[in-house]
This record gives sequence, C-alpha cells and structure tokens, in this order.
Amino acid sequence: MASSVANSTDSAGARCVRRRLTLLLRAPSDNARPPAWENHTDTPVSLSLRELMKAKSIISALHLKYAEKSWKETFQLVRRCMDKSRDESKPCEPLVRSLERLQEVFNVSSMNTMKSRLEVIAKQQRMGFHITEVTCYLTADLFYLEVVLLPCGGVEEVKVAPHGASPVPSEIFLQLLRSKDFAEFSVKLEGLYAQYNIPGDNEVKMKLFASLQWLAKDLQQISDLPRTVKDFDTEVDKTNNGRMGSLITGKEDCPLMIHFFTTHTDGKKTSDQHTERVIYGAQVTVGDSDVPHKLQMASVIPQPAQLDPRGYPAFLPLSEGPCETFPAVFLLKLQPAIPMMPSFIHNVSQITDVAMPEVGLQWAPLPKLLMRRSSANTQQETSAEQDVVFEVSLSGGETHRYVLPGAVWALSAQSAAVVETIPFTHPSHVPAVLELLRHQCAINTLLRSCFSSQRDTAGLGCDLHFEVRPESESSFSVTFQRPNTDSLAVLLVNVSDSRLITCTLFGAAVGEPSMEEFLSTVVTRSMSIPVTLRTLYCKLQELTSAPLSPRLPDTTEAENDHCAPSDGAVTDNNDGASTTFSQSASVPAESFSVSGSACYAVSVSKSELHPEINTSPAVDPYAYTPPVGVFSQWGTSNGQLSEPI
Repeated sequence: MASSVANSTDSAGARCVRRRLTLLLRAPSDNARPPAWENHTDTPVSLSLRELMKAKSIISALHLKYAEKSWKETFQLVRRCMDKSRDESKPCEPLVRSLERLQEVFNVSSMNTMKSRLEVIAKQQRMGFHITEVTCYLTADLFYLEVVLLPCGGVEEVKVAPHGASPVPSEIFLQLLRSKDFAEFSVKLEGLYAQYNIPGDNEVKMKLFASLQWLAKDLQQISDLPRTVKDFDTEVDKTNNGRMGSLITGKEDCPLMIHFFTTHTDGKKTSDQHTERVIYGAQVTVGDSDVPHKLQMASVIPQPAQLDPRGYPAFLPLSEGPCETFPAVFLLKLQPAIPMMPSFIHNVSQITDVAMPEVGLQWAPLPKLLMRRSSANTQQETSAEQDVVFEVSLSGGETHRYVLPGAVWALSAQSAAVVETIPFTHPSHVPAVLELLRHQCAINTLLRSCFSSQRDTAGLGCDLHFEVRPESESSFSVTFQRPNTDSLAVLLVNVSDSRLITCTLFGAAVGEPSMEEFLSTVVTRSMSIPVTLRTLYCKLQELTSAPLSPRLPDTTEAENDHCAPSDGAVTDNNDGASTTFSQSASVPAESFSVSGSACYAVSVSKSELHPEINTSPAVDPYAYTPPVGVFSQWGTSNGQLSEPI
C-alpha cells in the first residue's frame, strides 16, 4: 500500500523538492527546515514515510555539500540546472521561479549581477540577450536595447535602436535602471516590444513596419491641425477634445500611444473614491489578420492638406495611393480595456469596415463589468440579475445608497463586453473611433461614480437612497425621494457624447429650465452622480423649506443657500479642498416658479421608495425608451406626467 502511494506521488514529490532546491541549499542548519516547507500549500500531503525520509536525506546531503558555498556559487548552480532542463524548448518552471525570486532579493552591486538581472528580464519579454565586456544587448527582430554598464553595477548609458536607424540615448530607460526600478523597466520594455512585435517573415515585417511609420506621420499631421481650445487645462483639452487626443509619437524609446479620455480633477469626488486623474489610452501597432487588408505604403493626406467643413483633411482612399495587401491590420490596443455596449461595438465596425474580433468576448451587464474592473469589487461577485448596491460616503459625513437593479441591467440591450483591441486600416478611422470610445468612457465614468468599496444590502445609516436604471444605451435615470415629502422625483441623465451631458428633472415641481441647465453643468464638470444628486437635493430642500411664491427676495436666497453661493456657482468641500462649479447659464437668485406644465410628484409610501416610472414625452430629444411603470395610476396626458386619478 505504501509502495503504491509512493509511486503515485513520485512526480509531485520531485516537483516539491526541485521547487525548494535553492531555498534549502541556503538553510541555516540540517535540522531546521524553513517555515515554507511546513506551511506551503503545494506540499504533497500524501507522501509516504519512505518518500519523506528520502527527500530529507537528499536535502541534508545537499546542505552539507553547499553549506560553505557563497551566494554567487548557489546562483550559478540554479542557472546551470536551468540550462540542463530535460525539455530543451522550455526551462524547468520551478527553477525559473527560483531564479526570479533570487533576482528580486539580490542587491545589484556589481556588473555581473546587473548582467544577470537584465538577462532574466530579456527572457521574460521573449527577447534575445548578448553581452560584451561592458555592454548588454537586449534584442528583438526590429529593435534592440544597448546598456553600457559600470564596474560597480551602475548604468552609464542606455540606447534604443529601431531597425535601420542609429541608436539614440533613452533617458527613460536610463533613469529606471539607475534607480534600480526593474519592475517598471520591464513594463516599459514590454510596451516597446509589443510596438515592434509585427507578424510575418523578415520581408513582411519590414514592409509592415514601414506602413506603421507612414500611419504615425499621418496621425501626427491630423493632430497638428489648428482647432478651438475648449478647456483651460491644455493637456486635458488636448486629450478630451483633440482630433487625435494626446498623441505620443516620434520617440524611439516609447511606443506610439494616443491618450483620448481623462477624468476631470476639478469635480468633487466622494471620500472613498480615488481622486487622481484616470487616463484612457490606446497603443497603435500592427497585428495579424485572417482576412487580407490593404495598408498604406505612403501618406494618404495629399499636400497641401485641404480641410473639410469639420476641420479634417481630405484623405486619399487606399486604392488611389501606394499600398500593399497583407494578412495584417492596424490595431488600437486599449489601455485599460473598456467595457463597451453592443451598439458602440457595431458602430466601430461600421467606421473601420473591419469586423471586431468576437473571440473571447464575454457579455455581461454593464455595471457588473465596471465593478469587476474597479476597486469596488471587494466582495464575492454576484449573479447577473442580482441587484448591485453600494453605500457611497461623501464629505461632511453624508452617505448615499445606490441601487442598480440587476434584472433591468441584465437585459440584452444593456449588456456589454470588455474590448481590448480595435482593428482598423486607414488613418481616417482613428478620430471617429476615438469619439465613440470617449462617449462610452463618459457613460462608464458616470456609472462608476455610484460605486464604492463599501457594499451595502441593508441601507442602514444612509441619508439618501437612489435607484439607477437604464433608459437607453446612452441615458439612465436616478429615482429618489423628494426632501420633506413622500413623493418621488426622477433625474434623467442623457449622455449625447463625452462633451454633451444633459439632465432632465421629473416630478420635482420645478418648472425653470435653468435648474436643468445648472445640473447639466455640474454633472459635466464633476463626472459624478453623487455630487450632482447632492447638489440637486440641496436645491430642492431650499425650495420645499421656502414659501411658494413667484419670487423670493434675494436676501432670503443668500441667507439660506448653503449648498451653492448666490452668484450661481456650486461650491463643495472634500477633504479640505474646495471646488467650484460655475454655471454656463447662471441660476437666478429667486426660487423656481411652478408652472402649469410642470411635472407633478406622486405621493407614495416610504416602502415604495424606488418604483419604476412611466414617462412618455411628446417630443423625445434624448431618444430614450421609458420603462414600463409599476403604478397604473401614473398616466400621461399630452406628453406630460399627470396627477394620479
């Protein structure tokens, strides 16, 4: 019986021994096994007594042999074991991991240790490695990195040499190696390798590399065209409003990148959300394709460039310029990947005339995907139709509870898939694709603002409760209880594009359009639903606490307005920082009068806090589909909400 157990676990025991070879060689004594041996989860629990004694005997013998050896000799032993792997095509994985762990804790204080560290990084990135007396070369098919070392293990110079070009100094890689930030060095090298990792044989690689360079020149020319500045922050304006976003090109040590969307930092964030700016980008490169495509071999922008009414140059079709057909396609590699809804993916394919790859796309409700890719995913993932509930803390101790009904968001029209790459074949495709990506990012950012690291199912201790429901692929509604009443109000948020976000208020007995203009300004600048709802709630509290009249004295507004200054700007404090939202159209100091056409709130019990509503405007400027109401008494008359019968 013991023999059969031993045979069945022989390979597992061997793997266990090999995995700890390096660690145990450095054990302090024969009888003191490291804690990792006793507690490691992958130690075979079914080893027989004979196998355990055999393993201990082997380790004891190895320890006696290498007890007096230096770390340098131990390090060389592991490398020799790797070179003598049974499978020549793939080194022994446990030994590879042992070597990498040794590298991480090893102090790089000599030229040899720096060479070894660079060699490991090169192998991790699937690059070649060659050394001379004082120089290391990390090589790929279309570029190489040249690192000149100092005797102490320091770095004197780093150069990057694309194929066919002379080596140029790289300050980025030099500073990373001098600071011994090998993790970031490896990340930068991985991006550069991906830029030049072009499919095909050597001849095809060279042609595709030339085509990619022509594409970069055309994208740069589009980016340099004059345009109207829309944001005081030049970098944010270039990223969010530029035809090509913020284009990073012309540098041998950086991949061709486009930063196309970033969140504003002048808007208020909730206290448990990250306040640093998030930048969405795309790396431009070449990938293989099952379908042959024509790609440019020269510029497709005739000189001098002639602009159309939108300010874009007139492009030549590929059939009228130098081009070649390759089993390849240009790619936008999204960083980070973006959850996109079906209509956006379809529109991208319509622009590029290239089918989006559906392999690996997993469809799920949009909030679920956003939650997976944010810090809010701290709990076990819920089912598709289960409600998503978050408690969001704001400055001043106020808390909001946001409910996203799973059954509604699980509908096919509201599903989404995480997109990592977008194929295209012509530089004219890029500006239009970037606009679609910005639009989707704006929707995602607003929905993600309702998330937090605090999952909540009871709603205890929350000041305000809100229900967020989809109305169309580019709009959603937020239902909440009006202050000081048992009535419900609904804020419809319509995201026409990343720069045009409008708010429509239903059931709040407010007939002045300036309120909706004000809220639209707040949500556009803050890109935060909690901030917008707190601002709205403060305004509604003022209106319900003040006597109804066509006008209120300006002094009353100034005295009572603690949510917004009387000059029409909203100021909110968060962690000691003050942020002001200025209106494009100033809100008048007087109270908003209630007109006959205003929407009326329906009186309901507190248990009916988040019902569905039925709104059917005669003119639908936002092109959204209202949900089916659960209250039959919510009738409509001439496109307006009517009072209950």
